Amino acid sequence: MEEGRPAMPDDDVVLRLEGVSKVYSGTVAVRHADFDVRRGAVNVLVGENGAGKSTLMKIIAGVVQPTDGRILLDGKPVTFRDAGEAVAHGIGMVFQELNLFGNLSVAENIFAAREIVRLPLGIDHREQERRAAEFLERLEAGIDARTPVEDLRIGQQQLVEIAKAVAQDARILIMDEPTSALSAAEVEILFRVIADLKARGVAIVYISHRLEELIRIGDYITVLRDGRVTGQERIANVDVPWIVHQMIGSDAKDFAKTEDHPLGPEVFRAEDVCLPRVSGGLAVDHVSLSVRQGEIVGIYGLMGAGRSEFFECVMGRHRHATGRLFVDGKPVAEKDVTGRIRRGLALIPEDRQREGLVSILSIAANLSMAALGRFLAGFHIRRGREQAAIRAAVKDLSIKVADPELEVSSLSGGNQQKVVIGKALMTGPKVLLMDEPSRGIDVGAKADVFRTMRRLAADGLGILFVTSDLDEVMALSDRIAVMSNGKLTALFERAEATAAKVVAASALGHGPVPSTSSANHGAPA
Repeated sequence: MEEGRPAMPDDDVVLRLEGVSKVYSGTVAVRHADFDVRRGAVNVLVGENGAGKSTLMKIIAGVVQPTDGRILLDGKPVTFRDAGEAVAHGIGMVFQELNLFGNLSVAENIFAAREIVRLPLGIDHREQERRAAEFLERLEAGIDARTPVEDLRIGQQQLVEIAKAVAQDARILIMDEPTSALSAAEVEILFRVIADLKARGVAIVYISHRLEELIRIGDYITVLRDGRVTGQERIANVDVPWIVHQMIGSDAKDFAKTEDHPLGPEVFRAEDVCLPRVSGGLAVDHVSLSVRQGEIVGIYGLMGAGRSEFFECVMGRHRHATGRLFVDGKPVAEKDVTGRIRRGLALIPEDRQREGLVSILSIAANLSMAALGRFLAGFHIRRGREQAAIRAAVKDLSIKVADPELEVSSLSGGNQQKVVIGKALMTGPKVLLMDEPSRGIDVGAKADVFRTMRRLAADGLGILFVTSDLDEVMALSDRIAVMSNGKLTALFERAEATAAKVVAASALGHGPVPSTSSANHGAPA
């Protein structure tokens, strides 16, 4: 019996992993793990990035095969040679990294590989769109089933991924970080859908780094650390400190304690930045904001507030955007992304898989690709200098990897995020834009990212970061900017900001900025 594993009834266990191990090229991802999945219940799986959670779920979903151990389904041994066999046994999965076809419609994605066919005409697109609309309505997604997925924001794509899994009518449904890109309102809708699935007898396997969320939604919990099961209990018998202790071996970690240091002169200023929508109106509506050297400015808001679009404007992603930008007091005339990077602007995108990394390339190649000009000697790259910079980045950011030449896709989510940060830092930025830097990473990786942000700020870097996490923005920021409906609705000094004020400002969409703090930092009105 594993440490911390209590005696619990077996009659409701629909799937069991016994002594399962998985080894990748000598690296042990999962070690002799036991895991029970109970029907009509939310079976929570939690652990730091790299603890083995996703590997364990991929084994259940047939994506990878265990090196050792066995899988029991309804008490009988089974082997899933691929994902198709797992699906045939009633197992569905919502992957943490979205698994969608951008050039296909929402309906085509929901029914991919199991299309509705009407002979002799072929695929019945109208029926697929009708059924897809039903699933989307159940999720209260507000998405047209005919819309190309690539036209949706990341949170909407997450809802499509969930609808795709729910549509499979699975008896076991694995949800890997399903709420990482969802707003609070969308999370509530998802929880109602999960309650409905439980009532129908579906077994839910639920992975999340939001510990309070696990306490609320879960029935049973299994904790992994370094590939081993360190605790199993009923959720009713545990609390957040217990979970953290089982995850990291201590009661708490320093998440985001701000440290005072002197701020330098203004390093970045945006004036009246606007981004017109194709459908009319403004996605970014006359946003003005500044950042000083060594300052961390948090931008809080809900999905659709225009925060990510503002960052895209700053980085030159939208040629039709208007407004003025300044770095070190000098106007930014460059219109393209490359030119903006040369001026000292760098972005950590929200979607690290699609926009931050090239998954088929190595960790080393991903780290250095945006800064190859630093290593050029004529027409040749100084490999020794490049490798030294890569080694330094791996060490400075505590990227857990045995060999930087391994594919970046082999890393856990938290370590992938560190690679994206390292890639940006290699360009030598003066201003770092970070869009949801802690999305989908565990408490330990978050602590590493937050420590890195504080260290970079102490070294004089100006940081603008976007987050939907209220505690995060309150803990990390020297100033807090709030956006809603494309507008900057408030700007608070750290000392005057309260959770109530920030939340209230996020619900606004019109009127002036209700704080005069910006005048103290040279930010335009």
